[in-house]
Amino acid sequence: MKNKYRILKILVTVVILGFLLSFSLKRFSNLEITDDKVSVKLNEADKPVYFVDENEVKQMVKRDNPSGRVGALNIPDLEKKLNAIPAVDSANVYLNLNGKLNIDIRQRVPMFRLNYKGKDFYVDEKGTEFPVSRNYSYPCMLVTGNIQPDEYPALNRLVNKINSDSFCRKYFIGISKEKNGYQLLTDDGNYKVEIGDLDNIDFKVKGFKTFVEKYLVYQNPEKYSKISVKYNNQIVTTLNPYFKDNDSIINVGKKELEKVEAQKTAAGGNP
Repeated sequence: MKNKYRILKILVTVVILGFLLSFSLKRFSNLEITDDKVSVKLNEADKPVYFVDENEVKQMVKRDNPSGRVGALNIPDLEKKLNAIPAVDSANVYLNLNGKLNIDIRQRVPMFRLNYKGKDFYVDEKGTEFPVSRNYSYPCMLVTGNIQPDEYPALNRLVNKINSDSFCRKYFIGISKEKNGYQLLTDDGNYKVEIGDLDNIDFKVKGFKTFVEKYLVYQNPEKYSKISVKYNNQIVTTLNPYFKDNDSIINVGKKELEKVEAQKTAAGGNP
């Protein structure tokens, strides 16, 4: 008996709610959707982005509903169009019982900006590509080179490592991919940090940090053109040929190479 009463109570509640909803829709169907009756919330994760403009969204509502009446508004269609905007991660459109139109939009937050052969676009944390904006530029890591989509997850982890580490943020301003692998571009001097593939990033960054703390802080950073940490348990440096103080070192190296070549030639000429 109690179960029947509970079921009856639920049915009555549903009927009442349905009646109230139907009454509200009929009541507000002829109301005009003015700007003050449109609430646009642009929700981002932790970092504010401004790819989507509130006024543009309101203009889209007007274009999608020329009559301006609540009852003529096609909410599923409007929601579909908003979700089709490249910089939109998700959009939710709904009406309150007071006739106010609510639009909640979550924008994509770029992890890095990729540039290769004139193509320039953002990639978010999900690995989704979307175009750059003419009106707004998001400050994020610049990546160059022939990057394939299957590399995005590992690149995102690398960018996260740089963004979350005070040492990395101080030194690294960009990432480039060349034939032999990845290199980190630095803000200190003219050198690049060669890391090879995207494996063991923590170990490689730790190796570079050790080199900086033990050696580089006592030298002019322009002394090197490349610092490689892609090899296990060793750091290989390449001198900058345009740095004047390296002239004597480079000349000595050239002379040593000439001696080796001469010895090889002499050895090859002996019977």
